Amino acid sequence: MRLPILALLLSSFCLPAAFAATPPNVIVIMADDLGYGDVSCYGAKALQTPNIDQLAAEGLRFTSGYCSASTCTPTRFSFLTGTYAFRQKGTGVAPPNGPALIQPGTTTIASLMKQAGYATAVVGKWHLGLGNPKPDWNGELKPGPLEIGFDHCHLLPTTNDRVPQVYVSDHRVLNLDPKDPLWVGDKPPYKDYPTGITQRSTLRMDWTHGHNGTIHNGIGRIGFYTGGMAARFRDEDLADEWVKRSNTWIEAHKDGPFFLFFAGHDIHVPRMPHERFQGKTTLGFRGDAIVEFDWCVGELMKTLDRLKLAENTLIVLCSDNGPVLDDGYKDGAVEKLGSHQPAGPYSGGKYSVLEGGTRTPFITRWKGRVQPGVSEEVVCTIDLASSLAALTGVALPETACRDSFNVLPALLGESGAKGRDHLLQQDNNGASFGLRMGDWKLVRSKAKGKSQAIVSVKPHQYPAGLHALYFLPDDPGEENDLSAKNPEKTQELIAKLDALIAADGSR
Repeated sequence: MRLPILALLLSSFCLPAAFAATPPNVIVIMADDLGYGDVSCYGAKALQTPNIDQLAAEGLRFTSGYCSASTCTPTRFSFLTGTYAFRQKGTGVAPPNGPALIQPGTTTIASLMKQAGYATAVVGKWHLGLGNPKPDWNGELKPGPLEIGFDHCHLLPTTNDRVPQVYVSDHRVLNLDPKDPLWVGDKPPYKDYPTGITQRSTLRMDWTHGHNGTIHNGIGRIGFYTGGMAARFRDEDLADEWVKRSNTWIEAHKDGPFFLFFAGHDIHVPRMPHERFQGKTTLGFRGDAIVEFDWCVGELMKTLDRLKLAENTLIVLCSDNGPVLDDGYKDGAVEKLGSHQPAGPYSGGKYSVLEGGTRTPFITRWKGRVQPGVSEEVVCTIDLASSLAALTGVALPETACRDSFNVLPALLGESGAKGRDHLLQQDNNGASFGLRMGDWKLVRSKAKGKSQAIVSVKPHQYPAGLHALYFLPDDPGEENDLSAKNPEKTQELIAKLDALIAADGSR
């Protein structure tokens, strides 16, 4: 049952009569490992992303749009719960057999939208664990998305460089033959089990580090599994699957209101875009995967246009973290980079609390409501929970969404609207942090240079000390540590960071 949110919308935002019929549908499109400089409306020259560019031209393009963490699991946790992931143990990159990280009863962006009368779905990469204490791959996979506010899910359960390569639809592995049960583990199941190490010469995409467990589709993975042959998919078909399932669901719920979390896998490794996209760029499979993701965005936009929903749908496009080149496979991303700068003018990328790790493309479009333009306001994926609660007139419980701020006026481009006045950025497990306050940025680095991944052909030179201070307008690449010259500002931000970490929440 829909709640009477119209009066709230009209009083808060003075919506014209055209929006009076129904509350807006909401689609959050989250890319995977897409950098600030990876799309053409943010300055990319080596490839073109016409659909994302159209979204930006018809909406609001943020130059200070962030995710909350520099790896996927903690960002997705924070996006859904509105709470920084470091506040809960075990929210680093989830293993294949990891339990559900968000337990039933937790307030999430999906449960808030459901409370407001929305149909809710997530399609694409999940990577937040399933089941308790671990997934029951041959039975019901619960708790999961359906226990925290989603009506429907069609998922890649972990991430595609981790096993298993199957779809989870609602509570079960899709097309699983009970006569061929699925087994998933962290050790080879038997002696002489073929792996990316023992059968390396057979791989069609070689690994550089880590991805040498089970071989599927000629590509080594993290972890091991057997069985489930009828349920397995081809890497090349993932984007088509997400688009097909999303469009079918949108069509079924076109009378709205609906909330769709479209969690694409592009451009995460292994990068194996569909054959029709292979070779479309000079950047190798990484560039081709960006073009494939742009196609996904375009297909969703076409569906909205066909169903005449574009003017009653708020789209938010974002990424779960910044870019990475070599993340475990030899796919040409480093060798074919050329002059392309995946993080744009920023240093770092995935795994890093430098700006390149969490400042990503961030676009909002609501035709006729959001006036086209560019915004410098600071907004973050963690704020979508509180902001959409405000949009739909749902009251947040005092103890829920503890770090999510209502920045809806900024997201909608309201005149004079302000975004965040501070933002905490974390790495995978919350060992290192960044804190942006206004134009200043404090970096606390406890894990320097430990990753095997290559995020940039020009490695960042970290200062020797634990803390560094940067003035972003003059130094977007965070190259010039000003902490020694500005001890008072440094101590001010250290105290603020310590307080944020120690607190139960910041909202």
